[in-house]
Amino acid sequence: MKKAIITVVGRDCVGIIAKVCTYLADSNINILDISQTIVGGYFNMMMVVDVAETAKNFDTVSTELAEVGTSIGCVIRIQLEDIFDMMHRI
Repeated sequence: MKKAIITVVGRDCVGIIAKVCTYLADSNINILDISQTIVGGYFNMMMVVDVAETAKNFDTVSTELAEVGTSIGCVIRIQLEDIFDMMHRI
């Protein structure tokens, strides 16, 4: 298993979760955990995913997710779990 963290932030609109999850399914990326909230009209989602089975390299996934985000008016970022943990260690 190779875990990564995906964050999605932007104004709430119909279809955000559907578009992100469709991309992940089409890329053979499994969702392990997901949390989402809407505060004051802003959508925020964090996902833990397994990227071990995707045929795409990590940079391609990152670029394509950013493009999905642009198409729905959100910012989507992905980081490998190890890097995320190092950056957020107190």
